[in-house]
Amino acid sequence: MSMTGKIFKSIIAVATAVLIACFAIIFAVLYDYLTDRLTWELEQQTLFAAQGIESAGMSYFDGMQAQNRITWVGTDGQVLYDSAASEDSMENHADREEIRQAMENGTGSATRYSDTLGEKTVYFARRLSDGSVVRVSSQQHTVTLLGWGMLQPVCAVFLLTALLSAFLASRVAKWIVRPINEIDLEHPDQQQVYEELSPFLSKIHRQNRLIASQVKELTRTQKEFSAITENMSEGLLVIDAKTEVLSYNAGALRLLDVKECEIGVSVLTLNRSEPFRLAVEKALSGERCEQTFPMGNRIYRIMASPVYKDENVAGAVLLLLDVTEQEERDTLRREFTANVSHELKTPLTSISGIAEMLMNGIVKPEDVSRFGGDIYREAQRLIALVADIIKLSQLDENLIPMEKEPVDLYDLAQQCIGRLSDEARQHGVSFELEGDHCSVTGVRPVLEEMIFNLCDNAVKYNREGGKVVVSVVPQGEHVSLSVRDTGIGIPLEHRARVFERFYRVDKSHSRQIGGTGLGLSIVKHGAAYHNARLTLDSQEGVGTTVKILF
Repeated sequence: MSMTGKIFKSIIAVATAVLIACFAIIFAVLYDYLTDRLTWELEQQTLFAAQGIESAGMSYFDGMQAQNRITWVGTDGQVLYDSAASEDSMENHADREEIRQAMENGTGSATRYSDTLGEKTVYFARRLSDGSVVRVSSQQHTVTLLGWGMLQPVCAVFLLTALLSAFLASRVAKWIVRPINEIDLEHPDQQQVYEELSPFLSKIHRQNRLIASQVKELTRTQKEFSAITENMSEGLLVIDAKTEVLSYNAGALRLLDVKECEIGVSVLTLNRSEPFRLAVEKALSGERCEQTFPMGNRIYRIMASPVYKDENVAGAVLLLLDVTEQEERDTLRREFTANVSHELKTPLTSISGIAEMLMNGIVKPEDVSRFGGDIYREAQRLIALVADIIKLSQLDENLIPMEKEPVDLYDLAQQCIGRLSDEARQHGVSFELEGDHCSVTGVRPVLEEMIFNLCDNAVKYNREGGKVVVSVVPQGEHVSLSVRDTGIGIPLEHRARVFERFYRVDKSHSRQIGGTGLGLSIVKHGAAYHNARLTLDSQEGVGTTVKILF
């Protein structure tokens, strides 16, 4: 029940009780007043009757039209006169209380009730000088009968009073409650209301300050948490013991390729792979778990840790990481190790075999020079391979031991072409240098190695009578260096991998033309070291163009 309703009912109840009490008191007072008034009137009439009888005797009653009943009783109790009945039909009144009192004391009064009529009769008697008694009586309604007689006006008054009370109670209740309803609970200390509410408002004010402080702290913590989690490249998911999502960050949606996630849904609906489900189940069973699972062309790792509350698992925290590059690096590392082992093993096997033949004297004296040349070539191949591996390692770790300086790419390309001119003539390939002198800031030996490797590949994988065009041209704020050949080209399925270490499109042909298989890898890592963009365009049977934009 509302406060207004309670106040309204309380006022109505009090008003009703007061009204009933007032009616009862007024009725009792009025009844006593009327009784006393009637007694006084009877006493006066008795006095007048006594004086009349004393002076006129029986003749006093001639022609009398008395309003009340008058009775004259002799000294022996016999009725001498009665204004309402025949004297002969009336019994002796000597035993009547008021008569007996009058004979003894001079006056007497009595009241007798009639249950049948619901009335009472009031008597007053006075003794005369001759000892006889005159009595005057009058009937009066009882309280019950009087009440029934007043019922209709009383009900009308009660109804009008009740309606007026209800109206006033409603207005008063609203008037009392309005200041309370208008209290600004955000600023209870500034309110002017009932004095009795001051302790309550003070408590609300203290509570508001405490809540505001807690909300401020929670907001700050939440903002810090959101700032941290939303800027994480990793995905973060918090779930309860029923696998329902409690919190997440944008990284989780991005990694799981989900546009949106509703709080309360099962995390298993976001990814249904077996490793994901197993990690969630193990974490909710109290065991930390890591699983790797593929999705699309990416590889992800989920790390699931249980969250405890009162020694019971209340949920879990799931951390998602994109480990595609790490897995690719691991794969490349394994391939690199295998390729290096293979590339080292081949010349070392040749060197070991030739050395064993020389040691055992199997080689004829005239063939020693030829076998020595084989050992030299294989050794040089090993030296070149180790040198390229060292260069790649330095480029990977940004540990180039030389400072960057302005380098003219046009001059550098011209030098590289000069170094390869003899080999180009042997293959029937011609060089052409286009463009203009353009400088970039870089490490000269690395840039030279990059241009040399591109030109060397353009010669080796060219056809008889082919051409290699080296172009150095400015492009706005950039400098473009491109090497275009008219060689065999690169099949489409191999173009994405030609810059990998030791990757060869045609292994048999590559073995024949030599090389370490690291030339294009050095070009790729050198471009990254110089913050340059590397592109490749090739058409099988037409030729290949490699462009570096510095």
